[in-house]
Amino acid sequence: MKNILILVFFATMLSCKKDTESKNEAQAKSIEQYSIEQFMNNEAVSGGSFSPDNSKLLISSNRSGIFNAYTVPTTGGEYTQITASDSISYFAVSYFPNDERMLLSADGNGDEIDHIYMRDTNGEIKDLTPEQGAKSSFYGWSADKNSFYFGSNKRDARYFDVYKMSIADFSSELIYKNNDGLNFSGISNDENYIALVESVNTNDSNLYLFDRSSNEKTKINDNLSANASEDFAVDSSAFYYTTDDGEEFSYLMKYDLASKTKTKIVQKSWDVSGAGFTDKGTYLVVYVNEDGKNAIEVLDSNTLQPITLPNFDNKSITSVSFSKDETWMRLYVGGSNSPSDLYTYNLETKEQHKLTNVLNKEINPDDLVTAKVVRFKSFDGTTIPAIYYLPHQASADNKVPAMVWVHGGPGGQTRQNFSSLIQYMVNHGYAVLAVNNRGSSGYGKTFFKMDDKNHGEKDLQDCVEGKNWLAEQAEINSEKIGIIGGSYGGYMTMAALTYTPEEFDVGVNIYGVTNWMRTLKSIPPYWESFRESLYLELGDPYSADSTRLKQISPLFHTDKVTKPLIVLQGAKDPRVLQVESDEIVAGVRKNGVPVEYVLFEDEGHGFIKKENQIEAYSRILKFLDEHLKKENAPLDGETPKTEIDPKTE
Repeated sequence: MKNILILVFFATMLSCKKDTESKNEAQAKSIEQYSIEQFMNNEAVSGGSFSPDNSKLLISSNRSGIFNAYTVPTTGGEYTQITASDSISYFAVSYFPNDERMLLSADGNGDEIDHIYMRDTNGEIKDLTPEQGAKSSFYGWSADKNSFYFGSNKRDARYFDVYKMSIADFSSELIYKNNDGLNFSGISNDENYIALVESVNTNDSNLYLFDRSSNEKTKINDNLSANASEDFAVDSSAFYYTTDDGEEFSYLMKYDLASKTKTKIVQKSWDVSGAGFTDKGTYLVVYVNEDGKNAIEVLDSNTLQPITLPNFDNKSITSVSFSKDETWMRLYVGGSNSPSDLYTYNLETKEQHKLTNVLNKEINPDDLVTAKVVRFKSFDGTTIPAIYYLPHQASADNKVPAMVWVHGGPGGQTRQNFSSLIQYMVNHGYAVLAVNNRGSSGYGKTFFKMDDKNHGEKDLQDCVEGKNWLAEQAEINSEKIGIIGGSYGGYMTMAALTYTPEEFDVGVNIYGVTNWMRTLKSIPPYWESFRESLYLELGDPYSADSTRLKQISPLFHTDKVTKPLIVLQGAKDPRVLQVESDEIVAGVRKNGVPVEYVLFEDEGHGFIKKENQIEAYSRILKFLDEHLKKENAPLDGETPKTEIDPKTE
């Protein structure tokens, strides 16, 4: 369950020796360098709900500078803008099943208090879940398409109850009252069964089926293991779930609701990370976390044999969904060097249509870098996977500075997805090694648990060994290597500068935890069902664990920081409070160390608005150019020569 702080997903493995040999033979290539405005002029598109007549898709796009909802013809054409917000981002959820009304979602500029909105056929937008301070999440449509399910913590801020809302009069009915801290994870089409998950620790969870007729819960897993609900059979005869019981990686199981027998359905050499049926049950879509990359199979649900999907050469299908009549499929296709474009595919005619061109036409795709999966040995012999971006202009005769990138979490995973920030840094001559340190998801449950109550120690040493691996590469300037990360990665950045002060030359802390006791005491109330699991992994701040939590919290050891630092923070962040960044900046500045602070009043845990992304990423590159790349970069303790814009302080 570590995915509560993050998001998850996977490529061809190369040994360190072969990777080093191939890079030593690499030749520098001349490329064009692009501005941050050009990189951020890439469009981000998500979603893709088919209209009832399959003529359009409802999507989200940030082409206006923030996310708004749009429609686009299924066979391609111009967007039609549905929302025109210039402040709060609206995200597309779904068309109504039988008419062109739409469901949307939005929060308050990053405060994570999401509400569900309806956009009617007249263009009016109405908040369907207006309760002040309550968070609501769409759970899906009922089988008869006359209602939808949603979760809300309006009754008890700690827990999400399950409601059914009629689309005739928008009245709500409570169908599951959550008094036990269990989390809704699916409902059968006949509404007899609700799947519930109980967090045991950050890896393991118990899975239950709640029988609404008898009010009884049946535990599905026999042993302590990671279990997740995936879907019910369309005819409500069976329940499908993933588990890692007895294995390192999760696999897909079928539970027959009548006989209570279990059958293994799909097992791979990596985690089966998700599965679900199409609306009529003809197809079963299976997602596999394959070494940092999504691998998708669409199976015939009767034979479990894969159907043929369109071929996109060196790009990967990263997501799919189907129209309700199962004649159309929408696909996202991209890679580490290409943001994902939206396509449609007609399963009857075999025609495909490209609906978006999200990469800025001013950017030559050949100037972008394709990531490589590499592995290196850490201090204790543990093999650590990482994703490596080497600038085209790098060579043994033109050594480049480098950054160790640390993902969020704990328990996240850097995947082979497109990142504008990473590509921007690489385009401007910085190598990036994204380390999936011990405790990262996707590499088996033993690896996943290796950082429990060991944060800021062995996982930090993995990052140091990643730096050492970089230093051995012929194209890397071993004297100019920094560290960067967001959220838990921001914590690792501060831990590196605090506890290994001579290892990295600069640090970029993006809304990172700096005081574990405060963070663990101030988690949002709606995380209550995960709170004990977090405490089991990280430590209980109300117990003797507080001694260790203080010891690994950089805030209490800022006197050890000697290297230049930039901190970026959203003022509305409910996960890592602004005070975390305020205090770490003040503490490090007392050392006379160059520190920059970039604060956004209208952002939360992640920067959504393009103008803020441009400001944040340009400030990061300017900081690196000043303190890492230049030969005359300031020495420890010198005042930075760049001026700070007061409005971002």
